[in-house]
Parts: sequence; C-alpha cells; structure tokens
Amino acid sequence: MTASTSAEDSHSSRTASDSPRNWTFLTNHAHVLIVLDENPEIVLREVAMRVGITERAVQRIIQDLEEGGFIHRKRVGRQNRYDVMPEKSLRHPIESHRQIGDLLNLIRSPAS
Repeated sequence: MTASTSAEDSHSSRTASDSPRNWTFLTNHAHVLIVLDENPEIVLREVAMRVGITERAVQRIIQDLEEGGFIHRKRVGRQNRYDVMPEKSLRHPIESHRQIGDLLNLIRSPAS
C-alpha cells in the first residue's frame, strides 16, 4: 500500500465533524443520497455513521428525498431498498440545469 493510497482511504472514511470548521460543500441531503446510491440496501444506522449525523436526521432526510421524488423506497423482506432517481433535476435555480445523475457521476469513486 502506498502512502497516497492510505491517505485516500483515511480521507474517504472521514465525516464532516472531522473537518476543522465543520462545513462541507455538499449538504447532508446530498451525502445521504450519495451513500444510498452507492449501497441501495444499506441500513439507516450505517448511513448515519458514514454521513456523520444521527439516525433520526437520516430518517428526516430520506423522507424529504422520497417526497421530492429523488428516491423510491421499496420494502424487500424486512429491509428497505432505496433507488435513486438520476433523471431528477437538482433543486436550486443555480444548479437546476443539472440532474442528480450528474452529481452522482461527479462524486462517484472510479471503478477499481
């Protein structure tokens, strides 16, 4: 393992609370959406840990995303599956010419 690989690994596991001034360019809504896109069957507790927010905050964000049509929640046995709608436009007028899929493609890790 190279030094740059180990630095990248530690960076990817950091949360917003690890940063010095505690802010990020993307909102918690975007972070939850990205995590759900990466792992559609993830449990909310794991989403909360990855994003660095409470499980209750994740529940509220998922409700917002669902009501906005950005995700669809499907019950699969005793678990939920979250399908992201990549064709939905981003909400703010400054970014509304772009779609969710554009954001996800920008952020998505390159295939290993």
